[in-house]
Amino acid sequence: MRFSDGKVRCSWIKDNPLYLKYHDEEWGVPVYDDNKLFEYLVLESAEAGLNWLVILNKRENYRKAYCNFDPEVVASFKEDKVAELLNDAGIVRSRAKIESSINNAKKVLEIQKEYGSFSKYIWGFVENKPIINDWESTEEVPDETPMSLKITKDMKRRGFKFIGSRIIYAFMQAVGIVNDHPKYCMRHYAVSK
Repeated sequence: MRFSDGKVRCSWIKDNPLYLKYHDEEWGVPVYDDNKLFEYLVLESAEAGLNWLVILNKRENYRKAYCNFDPEVVASFKEDKVAELLNDAGIVRSRAKIESSINNAKKVLEIQKEYGSFSKYIWGFVENKPIINDWESTEEVPDETPMSLKITKDMKRRGFKFIGSRIIYAFMQAVGIVNDHPKYCMRHYAVSK
């Protein structure tokens, strides 16, 4: 799809400056930093039932509320912090999503102890090499894959909450574990390098 700036991008994004910046600079670019990976995990879970632009508009508020997504800090959140977050209009005010993010921070810390980093754990599923798909159109891109099912099953076994195969696949796309920019998109080959 050609946008107002003349660039051809994935057809799922909106002609919105925040969306365009996210698409052009982040989506599908491999991420190895544990705090950044945790950020995407929280945000993808928060998106459930909503749309990504809602989350992008709240992202800076999330960074403040979640102390730059430091899993060690988030894991220490108690009920008073949950109450504070439930009153924060700058984030999605869902008790289930907030409590799961605190739980998931604890699980990230457990994985860091076991693997040395959350990055080693999550990238280990693909042997540290992004999956590069060659879709002709956005319509070909799946919502989930056998790999997202495998990762979800392992994460659930480890006690992660408010995740499912579709959330994990969206997470995989966001952090570059999989490159699902269709071949027509200007980012397909840029991200694949």
